[in-house]
Amino acid sequence: MKSLKLSILVSILLVQFSFSQEIEETEQSNIQTYTPSKLLEKGKWDIKWFNNLYTQTKEDRNGETFEVPRSTFFTTSVEVFTGASNNKKFNVGLIVEYRSNSFADKSAGSVFSFKNETGEARSGLGHIAPSVKIAPFNSLPRFSIQSSFFIPVFDKESDENGFLAQKSFIWQNRFFYDYTFPGNKFQLFSEFGTRLFLGNKDEGFANNSIELAPGVFLSYFPTSKFTVLGFIQHAQLVDLGNEFEQNYSALGAGSKYQLTKTLNVEVLYSKFVRGSDSGLGQSFNLGLRAIF
Repeated sequence: MKSLKLSILVSILLVQFSFSQEIEETEQSNIQTYTPSKLLEKGKWDIKWFNNLYTQTKEDRNGETFEVPRSTFFTTSVEVFTGASNNKKFNVGLIVEYRSNSFADKSAGSVFSFKNETGEARSGLGHIAPSVKIAPFNSLPRFSIQSSFFIPVFDKESDENGFLAQKSFIWQNRFFYDYTFPGNKFQLFSEFGTRLFLGNKDEGFANNSIELAPGVFLSYFPTSKFTVLGFIQHAQLVDLGNEFEQNYSALGAGSKYQLTKTLNVEVLYSKFVRGSDSGLGQSFNLGLRAIF
């Protein structure tokens, strides 16, 4: 009788263990669920700290490639979004950007000194951007649009220290869509971005132009908490009256890892493989994202 009770108890424990393991294996992490296409539930918060370092020693001018003294541009930004509707159709947020740039062949790491030096370095607050995000179609729950209006909070695009950022009011729209393949191992994410640069053309080199920027990302998930990805991006600046155009294409790779249930980290690298009247450098990116 005791052996029968013991057998029943062991069987129950084995069933519970198998069931919990199945739930754990099929449960999706935030890096799988909350892609840029996915909106937040009401009352939920998404805080992202993202860092981009771009450095170059080559640039294209009129179809020819030239060696140039190293220049480096670092942008650190904080994005805060929250759900604002019960049906997960509307989010509101704010983006704040800080810039640090160095010139005159200074090392790429010099931007982390956050100095202002004549002809060599410039740093300061760049733009702030109130933002909204919507999911307009019930039939396409993984399609969304993020619209942001960037307001410059500095005086001059370039001064005696050098260039800081575009002296523009920028209306940015980003169209997101993703698709997860059966089995949850592969995920395809696509983005089409537009940036309309507004302002006096004498104050900003990109003013009175629009940038069109498509990108495609393919992610592979060895586990639900870890992904590796590759991507291709292009940007085309179209003249709307300022007599300046440029374009470039970049290839890149990276990974994301779910550190805790709330926090994940991402690292990305991209190489600018071609361009027209643009830099031909590389970028290094590090981001932390918390969803709660």
